[in-house]
Amino acid sequence: MVIRKLCEKDMPAVMSIWLTANVQAHDFIPKSYWEGNSDNVSCLIRQSEVYVYESDGEVIGFVGLCDNYIAGLFVEPHSQSCGVGKRLLDYVKSVKRELSLHVYRDNVRAVRFYKREGFTVMSDGVDGNTGAEEMLMEWKR
Repeated sequence: MVIRKLCEKDMPAVMSIWLTANVQAHDFIPKSYWEGNSDNVSCLIRQSEVYVYESDGEVIGFVGLCDNYIAGLFVEPHSQSCGVGKRLLDYVKSVKRELSLHVYRDNVRAVRFYKREGFTVMSDGVDGNTGAEEMLMEWKR
């Protein structure tokens, strides 16, 4: 197991994980939304601070940061609930003093995960792109 910075060769795996995990976790948002945003997200990932989780030479998860904001934390579905997300989150916690993120309210599994990891809900809102309810959560060391 290795956590390292994203390389260009990781992009196909990262984008596959991004799409598969989003479709699975957000069944309340049409799959076409995620597919339609794939090119834009690919550009944003290349511009962000991204760390990948590699196991046996294969990328199975990643976390993307914009300063102290977690733009996304994704683990390929077959590797979920095996500690990959926690290890990625622990890694970014070790290099940041505080973190924030938005999470969809209906993504109950993610909300539980972030609360268990010490994040607190700061505010509620609605994602202007999807119309789904979301929460702003924060963590401080």
